[in-house]
Amino acid sequence: MTAEAHGDLPIVEFGFPGDLRDRLVAAVLTGDKTATTGLLAEYELEGKPLPRAGDRLVVVDSDKRPTAVIELTDVRVLRLDEVEHATAVEEGEGFSSVAAWRVDHEAFWNSYADDLRARLDDPSWTLSDDTLVVIERFRLINQLNA
Repeated sequence: MTAEAHGDLPIVEFGFPGDLRDRLVAAVLTGDKTATTGLLAEYELEGKPLPRAGDRLVVVDSDKRPTAVIELTDVRVLRLDEVEHATAVEEGEGFSSVAAWRVDHEAFWNSYADDLRARLDDPSWTLSDDTLVVIERFRLINQLNA
């Protein structure tokens, strides 16, 4: 999901295009969203190195228009059952508990689990407490005129 945009900065796309992405981008722009979580398996499948603190990324909207520049402040790999309350809140989607965060994120990841199983060549793959996730914390550097 990374490509060159806005100079030499890679882009970041939150969620799928449409209502979900629009809500997530709006939360980034208001400062409510300061973290995101992805599956480690996706980085490995795409052969992408893990991001690092200090990396800067361009946030794009559903139309792939640059909307903001963010800077990663922390990147951690954890088991799904190790995600903390702070992460749930920092996702900026109104989660009041890790349990609510997990229900929402599992629904999102399970929405494309068949594709992920095929790409992993593992028909038995499923989310579990042991699933490794990448938590990226970030700060808004500036908003861009679309």
